[in-house]
Amino acid sequence: MIDVPDALAASQAKYNGEAGRAFIDALPALAADFLDRWELRLDGPSMHGWAALVLPVVRHRDGTPAVLKLQILDAETEGEPVALRLWDGDGAVRLLDHDEATGTMLLERLDPSRMLSHVEDSREAVLVVARLLAHLTAGPAPAGLRRLGDIARAMLDRTPWALDRIPDPRARRLVADCAAAVREVVAEPGDRLLHWDLHYDNVLASDRAPWLAIDPKPLAGDPGFDLMPALDNRYDPGEVQWRFDAMTDVLGLDRERARAWSLGRVLQNCLWNVEDGDPLEKEQLEIARQLRTPPTAHR
Repeated sequence: MIDVPDALAASQAKYNGEAGRAFIDALPALAADFLDRWELRLDGPSMHGWAALVLPVVRHRDGTPAVLKLQILDAETEGEPVALRLWDGDGAVRLLDHDEATGTMLLERLDPSRMLSHVEDSREAVLVVARLLAHLTAGPAPAGLRRLGDIARAMLDRTPWALDRIPDPRARRLVADCAAAVREVVAEPGDRLLHWDLHYDNVLASDRAPWLAIDPKPLAGDPGFDLMPALDNRYDPGEVQWRFDAMTDVLGLDRERARAWSLGRVLQNCLWNVEDGDPLEKEQLEIARQLRTPPTAHR
């Protein structure tokens, strides 16, 4: 029997409704099926994020330690094995096996006790993320992935509706400024393979590499759209400009375009808040305030 954490069940019910509850109900049988199919044995307690159950396992045939990742198949998760297969362990966790029908994956086991978020020096952590992004986003995205251009145009279409539902005029002005910045770059959304969610908990240590990325939600687009998690997580208002400058330097990005696409991430997050009936996040608005004027070196 596997342990299905209550927190995972709650998040699936909140974000995926009836489909999420059905996924949770099916998890024990799904896990048992893949443990048998891929000849695996459990090797520790369950782990989870808000969307996936991760089981430490060992392959019977060769004793390889791995993790079995079980998650709902949707627009975000369906691209994960595509990106991992393309990166092939170079800068990211290695994909060992994959079931296309369910989205279930067998991944190499990294060290969850050594996350980049545990590195005390936040500036060093930012540089680790920047170097990983520079590597992971260096090549074009394969055909069939979600495309930033489509996402950006959909966001701009939803913006007038959202602005009418933001009561604070200063917040409304910031969100409108984010949308204006996206309009300037939406015609050239880029074609690089993006991770989309490279925050500090999604970078783990490994015996074969100092740091490796996990849990991509890939899409094709401009690498500037990948900077926000490192600005937003471990948030420090005094570090926003330094982090932005450092990352754009490491990735060799045009700062105006990177600024516009980072504001696009703020717009995306604010739209989600409005759609969910939640207040806008003060940290997001402060990041937008600092980035809406051309950044200068602050290091």
